[in-house]
Amino acid sequence: MISDLPNILTLSRIAAIPLLVLLVAIGAPWADLLAALLFAAAAVTDYLDGRLARERLQLSDFGRMLDPIADKLLIGATLMALVGFGHLPTGGIYPAIVIMLREILVSGLREYLAEIRIGLPVTRLAKWKTGVQMVALGLLLLGQGGAHIIGLGGLPMAWIGGTLLWGAAVLTLVTGWDYLNAGLRHVTTPRPTV
Repeated sequence: MISDLPNILTLSRIAAIPLLVLLVAIGAPWADLLAALLFAAAAVTDYLDGRLARERLQLSDFGRMLDPIADKLLIGATLMALVGFGHLPTGGIYPAIVIMLREILVSGLREYLAEIRIGLPVTRLAKWKTGVQMVALGLLLLGQGGAHIIGLGGLPMAWIGGTLLWGAAVLTLVTGWDYLNAGLRHVTTPRPTV
C-alpha cells in the first residue's frame, strides 16, 4: 500500500517541501529556478498519483487520505515561504490569505462530513483553481532572476504570477462557497436516528 507508486508520488510531494523552502530562502537566481522546477515536479505528481492509482487499480484509503494533505502542505508551505521571504508582489499577501483560509475551511468540512459518512467530491472548477494556483506559484517561485537564467527575463514574472494568484483566489472563493453550501446542506438536514 505505502509502497505503491501512486502513494510514493504523493509522499514525494511532502518530502520536497523542506528543500523547496530552503531554495526560496537562499534567494539566488539559480535557487529560484531550482525551486520553480521542484515545485513543477511536485505539481505533476499531484496529477499523476491519482491517475496512476485509477489505472493500476491501486486506490487505497491511505492514498485518499494522504493526497489532499500533501496538496495542502505543499501549497501552504509555498505560500508561507513566498510571503516570508518577500517573493510576492505588492498586495500578494491578500490572495495568499484567501487561499490558506479556504484550504482550512474545506479540510474542516471534509473532516466533519467524513464523520457522518458523506463525501465532498472535488469539482471541475476546483481542479481549475488548483491548476491556476500551481502555475501562479511556479511563476512566483521562478521570479525575475530565475526567468533571466532561462531567457525569459523580459517577462514581468511578479506581475504575471501575482495576477494569476488573484485569479486563483477568486476561484478559491467561488469553490469554497460551493463546498460550504454543500456542507451546510448536510449539517442542517436532520439525520435519521438509529
